[in-house]
Amino acid sequence: MITVRTARLPEDKPAILDFIWGLQRYEAGFEYDRRLDPAYGEDQFEAMMAEAEKGAIFVAEAETGLIGWVVVIESESPAYVIAEERRAAQICELYVEEGARGQGAGKALLAACEDWGRAKGHKIIRIGHLARNDLAANIYEKAGYAPYTVARRKTL
Repeated sequence: MITVRTARLPEDKPAILDFIWGLQRYEAGFEYDRRLDPAYGEDQFEAMMAEAEKGAIFVAEAETGLIGWVVVIESESPAYVIAEERRAAQICELYVEEGARGQGAGKALLAACEDWGRAKGHKIIRIGHLARNDLAANIYEKAGYAPYTVARRKTL
């Protein structure tokens, strides 16, 4: 059975660092610009803790221990978005350990973020993923998330 709870820090930090590294290694498999230097994990942890001041951190737990995490924050869209949809929940980080995928942890983490967003009065929740991350695209689409914007880049 998988449960989702609010992260308890500092006791959950070692597992969260593992999740940060897991996502980074996964994305490095198809995206050349991922940092793999020894300082990365702590740098990303600190960045996510700063973001989480505007939101929440949830972890997924199984009998074997923590198997995933998510960070959700409040965000503000630019003035060109209608006022009632400008303030939104934003999922910034989501990871489930490879061996635990397909068991509902990701879905449960998404649901925790959606519940958090509703409780904060948000009508919209956003999530992004790398364009080449087909696994994430499929999972988010199945969970009801539709594409909204596309960012493009060119190496000069």
